[in-house]
Amino acid sequence: MKKTLLFKVFSGYCIVTIVLSTLILAFSFPIIRHYHIETVAGNLKDLATVLKPQLTSALIEENSQRLDSIAKSLGSEIRARITVITLNGKVLADSDENPSVMDNHRTRTEVAQALEGTTGSFVRFSNTMKKEMLYVAIPIEKDKKIIGVIRVSQYLENIDNITNKIRVKIFQIALLIIGISLLAAFIFSRNLSRPLRELTNAAQRVAKNDFDVKVFLKNKDELRDLAESFNFMVGRIKTLFAELYKQKEEWNSIILSLREGFLILDKDEKVIFFNESFESIINNTPEKGRFYWEVIREPKLSELIREVRETKRDMLKEIEFNNRTFSCSATFLLSQKEIAIVFHDITDIKNLEKIKTDFVQNISHELRTPLTSIKGFIETLGETVKNAEQRRYIDIVKRNTDRLINIISDLLLLSELEERNAEPEYEKVDLKILIENSVKIFEQQLAEKGLSLTVTINPETPAIQGDAFKLEQMIINLLDNAIKYTDKGNISITLGPNGKTVILTVQDTGVGIPGDHLPRIFERFYVVDKSRSKKLGGTGLGLSIVKHIVILHNGKIDVESTLGVGTKCIVTFPLDPSVVL
Repeated sequence: MKKTLLFKVFSGYCIVTIVLSTLILAFSFPIIRHYHIETVAGNLKDLATVLKPQLTSALIEENSQRLDSIAKSLGSEIRARITVITLNGKVLADSDENPSVMDNHRTRTEVAQALEGTTGSFVRFSNTMKKEMLYVAIPIEKDKKIIGVIRVSQYLENIDNITNKIRVKIFQIALLIIGISLLAAFIFSRNLSRPLRELTNAAQRVAKNDFDVKVFLKNKDELRDLAESFNFMVGRIKTLFAELYKQKEEWNSIILSLREGFLILDKDEKVIFFNESFESIINNTPEKGRFYWEVIREPKLSELIREVRETKRDMLKEIEFNNRTFSCSATFLLSQKEIAIVFHDITDIKNLEKIKTDFVQNISHELRTPLTSIKGFIETLGETVKNAEQRRYIDIVKRNTDRLINIISDLLLLSELEERNAEPEYEKVDLKILIENSVKIFEQQLAEKGLSLTVTINPETPAIQGDAFKLEQMIINLLDNAIKYTDKGNISITLGPNGKTVILTVQDTGVGIPGDHLPRIFERFYVVDKSRSKKLGGTGLGLSIVKHIVILHNGKIDVESTLGVGTKCIVTFPLDPSVVL
């Protein structure tokens, strides 16, 4: 298969750019950061070895006050945190904190390694200092017996700062590569412009109904093929125009015989055209020139027509009448200000959806019990297995079992929400309390990812009528999504009144959602980034559940997102539960 010139040029530059960027980003950051951490760990080990004699004498004397004083004095001089720990894990001295209020350190990874006679090192988030730190611990020995541990630690901020500077340099290099690529593309484009200009001029003449134009090029490449194809196309257009009138009559016959109902309204909303299928739908033969509401009385159809005429956009809405369900597609014909409506009978599809929903609900109930049993046995087995490799396998099984249980729980909740007769258990609900309760659930997850959370609640926000359990589930799902797809920055929650409504906003500084994905994010199992969702254990049902809960409370939800900047979810609830937004 012949590859076009444009394909070869642009695909080549795309491949080079993607490969170089991927290699740089994939290998540079982890290697550099790992190297710096190892260097700092070695320095801390040497530092601990130098401090060991001074601290050992105080430890042997069992003088905790003197030991703590020495640790604090040395710590301020060397700008590192020094901790002295006994065999049983008790902290005797610490250069930055009061040792009497510190937790037992026996189970700390680096301390446990030092107590075994080796040098221990570990990187983790310090609950005391609230920062990520590198810990290095060495044993204190007396008569060849370990009597305690010296641990020296340091913040990893400096390493991260260096990594960030390198990241900036790498991005600058990437921009330079892109600039060079664009320059090369420009040079190639200039060489292509001359024959393309001839084709453009010829196309403009065809647009003016000059079908005798021909283009002949001396090139022996794809452009010559394009010129020949253009000449063939012009000849075909000339032939097709001659057949157009005949085809117009054929199209009229086709429209009249469509199985779907077809209706056209003029600018005054009077019937000007319909087919036989539309007559069958309304069980009547309408007269042309009559208003549509004299032919078919259906509030949802009237609302659809009004919205299409106001917005001048195509719209789709499900409408029920005569015990049938129709998908009504309305199109605004701008030239004549007419509205064309197609009635597609989806009653059988709706029945199949009901069968599918019942099946999912039943099978979810059947799977929940055995999966719960599996989880229980796996947890029991995990308590008895000591082998690290076997425990890793057990953790994998447990993690996937939990994911299946979450999917089933979400499916059951979604099936419950999709029931047409599902009504919320209305009560007075204070959204402020639900937000506070929901935030507590994610405190640890926020701390682990280093994210900040801002909650702004207008004290004058009134309570709404709704189902407290479902509304709390909605808030939890929105927060869970925001945290999952935010690697750094801030998540903010705002709540306040707005006229006769209450507005809840959840905003993050995450990866964002591409614009072409926004219309589908509320669909079942739809995920934007499948690899990331799989890694984080997402089910693809969270936002679908949110949408159904909002609709159940006669509210509405809007999503604004910019790729690479973040996402903002805006939920609006009416104060009057009888009002539909």
